[in-house]
Amino acid sequence: MDVLMPQLGETVAEGKITQWFKSAGDAVKPGDNLFEIETDKVSMEVPSTTAGVLAEIRVPAGEVAPVGAVVAVIADGAAASAPAAAEALSKPAVAPAGAPTNRLQPRAAPVAAGEPAAAAIKLDPFFEVRTPERNYGPARLPGGRRVTPLARRLAAEGGIDLATVSPSGPHGRIVARDVEAAARATPKAAPRPAAAAGVAVAAGPSAEDVKALYRDVPFQEVPLDGMRTTIATRLVQAKQTIPHFYLTADVEIGRLISLREDANAAAPKDSDGKPAFKLSLNDLIIKAWAAALQRVPAANAVWAQDRILRFQHSDVAVAVAIDGGLITPVIRRVEAKTLSAISNEMKELAARARARKLTPDEYQGGSSTISNLGMYGVREFSAIINPPQATVLAVGAARRQAVEKEDGGVAFASVLSVTLSCDHRVVDGALGAELLAAFQRFVERPVTMLV
Repeated sequence: MDVLMPQLGETVAEGKITQWFKSAGDAVKPGDNLFEIETDKVSMEVPSTTAGVLAEIRVPAGEVAPVGAVVAVIADGAAASAPAAAEALSKPAVAPAGAPTNRLQPRAAPVAAGEPAAAAIKLDPFFEVRTPERNYGPARLPGGRRVTPLARRLAAEGGIDLATVSPSGPHGRIVARDVEAAARATPKAAPRPAAAAGVAVAAGPSAEDVKALYRDVPFQEVPLDGMRTTIATRLVQAKQTIPHFYLTADVEIGRLISLREDANAAAPKDSDGKPAFKLSLNDLIIKAWAAALQRVPAANAVWAQDRILRFQHSDVAVAVAIDGGLITPVIRRVEAKTLSAISNEMKELAARARARKLTPDEYQGGSSTISNLGMYGVREFSAIINPPQATVLAVGAARRQAVEKEDGGVAFASVLSVTLSCDHRVVDGALGAELLAAFQRFVERPVTMLV
């Protein structure tokens, strides 16, 4: 059985194997951890899904392989004692130091007679090697002909019209070699700019041009890692393709602060005197934002190219700064959770995010995002929308300022500024204003979000 590099997220194209827990020749059983991988967003241990003997390690620790690449081979336990297995185990487990390595390519499994065509694509321990339809087109062409995921991706990146490709795969499928043959026959096909550019910056001076401007100034070059490359690509894509507009409001948080203090004072304690929870101001903001999305359901939505998806629940993503970038773990169904549950879940997610131990289902999806820079003293800022979401709430620092009261008097109050970034394709100006006003009401009268 081939062991494949899993895909931990739709935007993840490759992973780095940081360590192997098994050596060539070791017996393995389902659930045994084989190796640990690190992507731009997460580190994860990959278990075996079958029993047998680890016959070959093709990607050693410290090397990078693309999603779907064969990184190891597990032989059947009985077959492993045969001479063929002994021969396989006698091969070097890894490439010798300094030896050239070829970039590994995803590989399709052979299809036995009578076996469903879907078996032609191997599955990794967590996810199918996916090429999302919205990125690379449908898996079935109008005439009924099917296209493998790898072939769809290669065709999209190479500008190849699949309708012109002759199939050679099982059951009349178009496979990767068919697209490669079509590309050779059509040398002028232009690749998609985003795929060709790595970091999606279509224009601008080259690295050498920029360095030339500072030839007399000392500087240090910092190569982009996988996370920073992904962040750069997605943010440029978001600003270039999403029609942003921004709404800002000042929100009084005096009652929110009082609620937090009262709740923390009343928190039950264990035998060591440790409280069961300790609410932060951000925990209450998350709850208020979830309540606002429930109050204005038309804004609890994302953009899906030819349609808008509106959600029943408020799944709120929260930006967490980590070494080298940021990630947005998602708290699901926030509207149905208590403040203490939100607080404890947020602390756990943030800790595992900083350790790069989040699983894909914990940072993918979400109907909206909160980005809070108030702890850094930032008064006000505008955040970039995280596609396919349509809104992101930027939260600034609390401050004391004079405000006019309903009776015409003036008093000092605790105030913070929030800026809502909206995708105009999903949220119009009036709808965005309604959403922000609902959030303001919940913050300024926090008991209303708890009943």
